[in-house]
Amino acid sequence: MKHTKKMLYFVLASLILILGACASGGNSETQGDGEGSESTGEGDPINVVATIAQIGEPLSVIGGEYVEVETLMGPSIDPHLYNPTQSDISKIDGADVVFYSGLNLEANMIDAFESIGESKPVLALGETLAESDILEDEEEAGEPDPHIWFDLDLWQQALDAAVEELKDYAPDYADVFEENKQDYFTELAAVKEDAAKLADIPEEQRVLVTAHDAFGYFGQMHDIEVIGLQGLSTESEVSISDVNETIDIIKEHQVPAIFVESSINPDSIEAVIAGAKDEGVDIELGGELYSDAMGEAGTEEGTYIGMYRYNVDTIYEALNGGAE
Repeated sequence: MKHTKKMLYFVLASLILILGACASGGNSETQGDGEGSESTGEGDPINVVATIAQIGEPLSVIGGEYVEVETLMGPSIDPHLYNPTQSDISKIDGADVVFYSGLNLEANMIDAFESIGESKPVLALGETLAESDILEDEEEAGEPDPHIWFDLDLWQQALDAAVEELKDYAPDYADVFEENKQDYFTELAAVKEDAAKLADIPEEQRVLVTAHDAFGYFGQMHDIEVIGLQGLSTESEVSISDVNETIDIIKEHQVPAIFVESSINPDSIEAVIAGAKDEGVDIELGGELYSDAMGEAGTEEGTYIGMYRYNVDTIYEALNGGAE
């Protein structure tokens, strides 16, 4: 009997030691001071889910080794029309922090974000900006323009809000996030400086015609008139009158080129080119721009900075006739 009791005490003591060790290890998985602590070396990174690459890619750079970012919508995906899959919901549910653009860009996912936001940090970057900074649909009063990543200054503010959310979640990494953010913002300043060359495009030709009205912030920042065949959302239909009105603008301004978008069906732009030709106006296809989606991962256009530079260069070359 005594032998049995001794064995029971030994087993119980062993279990207590094992449980204590597990609890100690579990507390250090996602937090650390970034100075070579056990949690920094062995802990799992913060699991971040972002809807679009314009959010996910910069945060992966700023977060570095301390975050693991998964983007739901890849190249050529139109966020205006995107419906979340069960896999998407599972990824969001399993995330530590969730970021989305907001301002009705991901209109079909709002209910999911509101529900999951009750139990974890969920941030709409566009909705952290001042209301006075948000453009509105010219045809539908009160409808916000969600394409804020095309204003470098506004997007910097939005990313800053996202980084503050990461700092709140993992304060031990706050200094690292801040340093990486400042380095990234220095690169954004260089992009802005390079984009100043758009001012060299002759004023009468400084008209950007695209498939849908995604470049309003870009036009405002770089003093370019923007014409989109569709409205802010790609759910709207392109009518014959839209095509004819666009052709009239092209003729009036002698616009040398118009553009398709990587995530939008090119049919409407091709209809404009064909219609202009029927009226004796030779209009070129200036190239493909990235609007609601970025390029393939692993390419320059698959980064926010690379995508922005690509768009600037493509627009400059097409509307400025290749002048340097």
